[in-house]
Amino acid sequence: MALPININDLILGRAVESERVEYKRGWNPGSIYRSICAFANDFSDIGGGYVIVGVDEENGLPVLPPAGLKENDIDGILKEMISLNNLINPSYHPKISIEEIEGEKVLVIWV
Repeated sequence: MALPININDLILGRAVESERVEYKRGWNPGSIYRSICAFANDFSDIGGGYVIVGVDEENGLPVLPPAGLKENDIDGILKEMISLNNLINPSYHPKISIEEIEGEKVLVIWV
C-alpha cells in the first residue's frame, strides 16, 4: 500500500510530528510490536504513528544513510507480521509499505 505522505518528508520530520515516528535499525518484533500497540491504542490522542524499520535513531532523529533491510528478509518479516497481528486482541493489521531511501529498502508500518 502506498503511504499517504512522501517518505522523505516523513523521515526528515516535515510531514509528521516526531512523537508520531519511531525508527528501528532492524527487525526486532518485541520492540516493534510494543510501538505498534502503543500507536494503535493512541493513549495520547495523537492520531497513531509510523514505525520505520531499517533506519537507526540517535536522540529521536533518524541516522542517514539508512541501514536498510536485506531484500531477501522482507518476505519473511511480512509473513511473521501476519502471525503477530493475529495475536493482538482484537487482531490489528497496520498498513505496510516498502520504501527506498538513498538506495536502501526500509519497511514503513503505518499505525
